[in-house]
Amino acid sequence: MTRDAQRSSGSPLAFVALLGGNAALAFGPAFVREADVGPVAAAFWRLALALPLLLAFAAWQWRSLSRKAGAPLPWPTGSVWGLALLGGVFFAADLGSWHLGILQTKMANATLFGNAASLILAVTTLLLARRLPRGFEGLALVLAFAGAVLLMTESSQQGQARLIGDLLCLLAGVLYAGYVLAMQRARDSLPSWPTLALSSAAGIVPLFLFATLLGERIIPGDWTAVLLLALTSQIIGQGLLIWSLPHFSALVVGLTLLSQPAIAAMAGWILYEERLSAIDLVGGLMVAVALVLIRLPQGGGNATAEPAR
Repeated sequence: MTRDAQRSSGSPLAFVALLGGNAALAFGPAFVREADVGPVAAAFWRLALALPLLLAFAAWQWRSLSRKAGAPLPWPTGSVWGLALLGGVFFAADLGSWHLGILQTKMANATLFGNAASLILAVTTLLLARRLPRGFEGLALVLAFAGAVLLMTESSQQGQARLIGDLLCLLAGVLYAGYVLAMQRARDSLPSWPTLALSSAAGIVPLFLFATLLGERIIPGDWTAVLLLALTSQIIGQGLLIWSLPHFSALVVGLTLLSQPAIAAMAGWILYEERLSAIDLVGGLMVAVALVLIRLPQGGGNATAEPAR
């Protein structure tokens, strides 16, 4: 079996991990809403509470790879530390913007727009290469734009706050694309867990400063929601995706990503009585299809598969 075929099929355990990671991430917006701290403060705790375990995983992976190599891995250079710091700042701004948007729009919209990084990265690639879309790129971008217009039009009819929520979540998608670009460069020199641990550590201080400047409540009276947010989003969700992503093609990753908005929409309906209109369904489906199409190989190139949030 070729490597591409292996990546397309993966293993049953890896596929369960891929679905489980997306399912865990889909409940993140609910825990943000239930936290008795501000939304940016909730993002701070998402990283801060998860960091000790992430550092433990990073140390374990570092030692394991060093044993396999028969020598200690080289320590990261200054440029790698700089990339991790830059990625952490982007990640902090992304989470802050996304959490603010979660409180103002539907969970389904927040999940769709928040995971639009692959579309943003595609547009960035086109602009840097100074070329027109080819293959499924053009169709994906048209569907994404039309679907976003439909979703935002529907949101605007339900109040300015909901439209602002959509825009904040879309901004988060843009910022997450910046995080992905920085982390892709860092991953050239670092294993997966140390990369995630470094970027998480780098995002803690900016989030604390953002939350303080916004005058948010920082210390929770009830720790349940922020603990569950850190566990499901930063440890279980991101951890399962980091482990499972190398086993699958970008198309399979894109298809399973669609489980996130579906689960988030169901959770929003059950927990908050967020009912989706026909326009919501059509617009959401258009954006979802675009997220899959943009992951297809274009003109013989490689498909892309960045981790979801």
